Amino acid sequence: MKQEVLIDGRWLMPPEPMEKVLSALDELQPGQHIRFLLHREPYPLYGILKNMGYKHRTHLLATVASKS
Repeated sequence: MKQEVLIDGRWLMPPEPMEKVLSALDELQPGQHIRFLLHREPYPLYGILKNMGYKHRTHLLATVASKS
């Protein structure tokens, strides 16, 4: 069993990224965690996770602005 469940929600249209995370939570086994990749902060998900009793950590990566 893998310890990490990877969900790549980048470039999916809402609410699909959140739906993928919530679905994965239903199948999460003891000792597993979810790594959720997203190109913006999922603020609504934070409250849902809190209400469900889950903890989360967020790591923001710097982005490089493109020149026009």
